[in-house]
Amino acid sequence: MTQFCNLLIDADDTLWENNIYFERVIAEVQALLRPLGVDSHTFRLHLNEKERDHIPVHGYGTLNFTRSLVQAFNNFLPEDADESLKKKVEFMALGIMNHPLELLEGVPETLSYLYGRHVLFLVTKGDPGEQMRKIEVSSLRHYFKGIEILPEKNDTVFRGLLDKHGWNPGKTWMIGNSPRSDINPAISAGMNAVYIPHPHTWVLEHEEPVRHPRLIELEKFSDLRSHF
Repeated sequence: MTQFCNLLIDADDTLWENNIYFERVIAEVQALLRPLGVDSHTFRLHLNEKERDHIPVHGYGTLNFTRSLVQAFNNFLPEDADESLKKKVEFMALGIMNHPLELLEGVPETLSYLYGRHVLFLVTKGDPGEQMRKIEVSSLRHYFKGIEILPEKNDTVFRGLLDKHGWNPGKTWMIGNSPRSDINPAISAGMNAVYIPHPHTWVLEHEEPVRHPRLIELEKFSDLRSHF
């Protein structure tokens, strides 16, 4: 068992489902375009590029996704297509914000177990208002000593958090599902990391996790109880 330490825990697709709702909307939009002769794979690649372009300017979250999706959709929509389709796509995307929160299996019980044994911080990225709404709805807020909602996660940001809180990097673990945002930058910043893959991690978060002695890979969130 690991001695008393700081556990920094990601939110989306680590504590609760997130990307599956976006994927469902994308699939519905692809289905709208398919009868118009638009290849689904080509559309998805274009959407990915739109999101990459918009993130540095507008950040993460449902509103930026909606902006990217509507623009990508419009770029493939024939001139004589029904104009109401654009509003339909926007409505479907914005509806993600109203979807009930679904905690991943074993999350409340595992946080309850870890609480008191270690110092827990929720460290996520995204739109602050949207993320705080999910945190409050989750009823998990009381397990965390603090919450950090970041515009981005990278090694520079993690080093900043280490300095801000005075954390010892050797006793600090970043726990999450994203190699790009959780695992690799944490290792680069001198911290430890726990990689818990999610089968539907967002494609823009895909990256090969670094192989390192300070990395643990687990199958599910509840497995943390065997290590901490």
